[in-house]
Amino acid sequence: MSKSSKIESRGGVIIMIIVALLAVMEVVNSKLEEKIASSNYKYVSYSNWYNAKSIKQILKENQRDYLESLRSAGLVEDEKMDQLDFRIEMTDDLIRKYEEEKTEILLGSDNIPRSAWSQDLDGEMGKIVGLRAWEEVGISNRKLVAQIDIGILFLQISILFGVLGMIIHDNRRLQEVFTGLMIASGFIGLAVSLYGYYSVL
Repeated sequence: MSKSSKIESRGGVIIMIIVALLAVMEVVNSKLEEKIASSNYKYVSYSNWYNAKSIKQILKENQRDYLESLRSAGLVEDEKMDQLDFRIEMTDDLIRKYEEEKTEILLGSDNIPRSAWSQDLDGEMGKIVGLRAWEEVGISNRKLVAQIDIGILFLQISILFGVLGMIIHDNRRLQEVFTGLMIASGFIGLAVSLYGYYSVL
């Protein structure tokens, strides 16, 4: 077998390996994009949940302020003052409850003391992941996808160099150059993808 044929055979094997790596990385990217879509959905859902609690809290704060203004203005009869104070106290309790629920929705059950759990999820306590956590999941996965996309680009360039090296028959030196570029680009693509993957672990 001539030197040129050996280079072509070696290049063909390397191209097949790179194509296999490319397929694996495309599958990984697809799974990550599913995770991003899921985390985006959860983020929007938790944001709406948090905002709903905020609106309820604001309404109760306005109600409390109105009741307190009635008391301070002396517009309530003395015999009804106890009832008014009771309603103000109940309103304050609801405001504190909404604040605690908002904190748990924002930070997640794992990031607050067990005694502070106040919001259930499907009837179970301590299951709230947290708005910030879903945001971080989305950001980290988007960074990883971007990193793997760069790796995929280098692998595609690597395949291009490999094909160019295989179709050049009459210039062994050029074949070796393209084969070297193929291997270098492949390693860069793999290294970039692996670095992105381990950096978000």
